[in-house]
Amino acid sequence: MTEVVAEQPLVFTQSAASKVAQLIAAEGNPSLMLRVYIQGGGCSGFQYGFTFDEDVQDGDTEVVTDGVTLLIDPMSLQYLAGSEIDYTEGLQGAQFVIRNPNATTTCGCGSSFST
Repeated sequence: MTEVVAEQPLVFTQSAASKVAQLIAAEGNPSLMLRVYIQGGGCSGFQYGFTFDEDVQDGDTEVVTDGVTLLIDPMSLQYLAGSEIDYTEGLQGAQFVIRNPNATTTCGCGSSFST
């Protein structure tokens, strides 16, 4: 019997999941999940946002990496499909990075985009 694994709508890297796990532990609430969302604004038209959430909403997509859950609402998913959410530490500091193949224009700070 062959097991069918559903294709993930986006990549939530181990590095990002590890950092989120650290942040959740610091909050002291193991039921927290990271929610990524898109909202209007920013210098390029849309901007990314992150928040912690305890509840899965109707229509949310869940991506789990190393036991850490990332939530995406249906409207945001259409802009984030195929993206990679990573966490990097470098000369410019430590930050979450979204590599979005749907973005045709991004701003210099990397936190907003247009399609």
